[in-house]
Amino acid sequence: MVTVLDHLETPRPRHPEKARRADTDVLRKPDWIRVRAPGSPVWRETNEIVRSNKLVTVCEEAGCPNIGECWSKKHATFMILGDTCTRACAFCNVKTGLPEAVDAGEPGRVADAVAKLGLNHVVITSVDRDDLADGGAKHFADVIRAIRAASPDTTIEILTPDFLRKDGALEVVVEARPDVFNHNLECVPSLYLTVRPGARYFHSLRLLQRVKELDPTLFTKSGIMVGLGEERNEVLQLMDDLRSADVDFLTIGQYLQPTRKHHAVLRFVPPAEFKSFETMAYAKGFLMVSASPLTRSSHHAGDDFAKLKAAREAKAKPVSAIAAE
Repeated sequence: MVTVLDHLETPRPRHPEKARRADTDVLRKPDWIRVRAPGSPVWRETNEIVRSNKLVTVCEEAGCPNIGECWSKKHATFMILGDTCTRACAFCNVKTGLPEAVDAGEPGRVADAVAKLGLNHVVITSVDRDDLADGGAKHFADVIRAIRAASPDTTIEILTPDFLRKDGALEVVVEARPDVFNHNLECVPSLYLTVRPGARYFHSLRLLQRVKELDPTLFTKSGIMVGLGEERNEVLQLMDDLRSADVDFLTIGQYLQPTRKHHAVLRFVPPAEFKSFETMAYAKGFLMVSASPLTRSSHHAGDDFAKLKAAREAKAKPVSAIAAE
């Protein structure tokens, strides 16, 4: 017999919108997709700081394969505005549904965690909050300012949603002056209807372009996944689109399927192909490129930020100064 208590104890499905989808085939991972399992003492310390501050990380919610490596270095990417997204992208492992109210105490707790972890560089991302009038823009700004107050030497990278149909939202975030403004295109435009149906490719491009118009000193960054069915020429065209928007930093990683209900991995892209993408991206003018099977937006973000700054400085040097060196 099923009781009321049984119903109460039954966990809500993580992806109710995907429940009726047919199971997709799961390809066997190749040898080059290998990660270290989490569990080191430093990983446990990072985990305790995250838990004690009642924070959400995209490392966990999105099932990032690099969590063992990153948390063992006290590198955690915080996901603000809750753990429930208002969209249902076919690739994403984050929960979908109606989010809870914005937690006004979250900026302070994030800032406290950043200080406790001793982060030189922190990445802050969020779920999509289409239910909010500003898409969560003010909350992003509050988090940036709280971190600045608690850890003034920490550089801040944000990975934002697209703020679709949220007039004025982008300006609020840019005014808070993060060091890096990241917004991922996620995939080539021909796949948007099946992979990222709630978004618009050219809106995302325009958002990245607008950041540079508002503050040319900010670094801009975007990333995509491959293995979803894209053609090589589409990836190269996307690079050109990003350069037209003056984006500085491009990341390209292998899509990994969270469950059989998510979009299938159609191909595991070999490392040599990622190297080719990297070469082409640098040739097109990106200051920084990270392209590998396990590349993710926040993976090695601190080290990459240092390289990004160095690349801009080198580009700004006059030829005579370079020759003198």
